[in-house]
Amino acid sequence: MFGLGGGEIILILFVILLLFGAKKLPELAKGLGKGISEFKKASTEIKDEVEKAIDKESSEK
Repeated sequence: MFGLGGGEIILILFVILLLFGAKKLPELAKGLGKGISEFKKASTEIKDEVEKAIDKESSEK
């Protein structure tokens, strides 16, 4: 993942834990999950719209 080894990932997680505290981590993870979900939904909608436009254009010819 991004060229990071296990040690670097553990160090990053430890720093995040120190910065935000154990009580804030579930809230941060929930927000991150919602953000990723919304991004996937939006990208799927855009992909569908592009495919519809291509299908419509090819059927008109």
